[in-house]
Order: sequence, then structure tokens, then C-alpha cells
Amino acid sequence: MSKRITVKVHPRAKIDRVEQKTADHFEVWTTAPPDKGKANEAVRKLVAKVLGVAPSHLELVRGASAREKIFEVQ
Repeated sequence: MSKRITVKVHPRAKIDRVEQKTADHFEVWTTAPPDKGKANEAVRKLVAKVLGVAPSHLELVRGASAREKIFEVQ
């Protein structure tokens, strides 16, 4: 079974940080720049760590170039 989560991203932050707002909404600060998917990959790894799943179990469904992203957790 899979579920979708919404993530608001703040790239080029001073530190990496994840804040869970609700069960399916996160706010993530990452030091990675929004260049060639680097921030997306960093966000995927940070959220996966908080959820306790492997990064490969998170798939970016919408928002590859936006600050509001939707990931599907498998």
C-alpha cells in the first residue's frame, strides 16, 4: 500500500532539517542547491530517514522544479 506526502522545500539552507507538520505534510530545509535535481535527491533522503524507509521507497510524483513536492511512499 502506498500513500502520498506533501513536502515544502527550502533549498540552500544553512543546515539540513526536517519538520513534520502533519501526518502527510513535511517542511524540509536542505543545504543542497536546486541544480540538476540535487535538492530533490537530498530531500528524498532526508524524508526517507525521518519515515524510517529506504530512499528507494520514495518516488517524486509532482513538483520536480517547484518548492511544493508530492512524494509517493511505498
